[in-house]
Amino acid sequence: MTTQHTYRVIVRGTWEDLTDDARARLLAEVDEHGLTQMRFTPEGSLTYDRVLKHFSYRYVIVSDADDGEEMAAALAEDRAESALRELGCGHGELRSTVTDMDTMKINRKGR
Repeated sequence: MTTQHTYRVIVRGTWEDLTDDARARLLAEVDEHGLTQMRFTPEGSLTYDRVLKHFSYRYVIVSDADDGEEMAAALAEDRAESALRELGCGHGELRSTVTDMDTMKINRKGR
């Protein structure tokens, strides 16, 4: 039996080749995707601003600990690419930052 770990993954990228329709749709929904809407979820939380240059997705990925952070990043990037394809939005190279929540050390302040 393998151990499952929970990873928080931030996938970042830049918008590329946005059509006028895609740009209008993103701008119409920009308030729903601002900084106050950032959440780590299995479905992914998309954030961007009115400039429409950069975006990020935040994911919670649960996978085998033996597969490590690289697999969590690959799974999150695959989900982000699928979501962007569904939105009909072009993007550049994706890059990820992964945090293993099961090995993260919490520093508690003394009383």
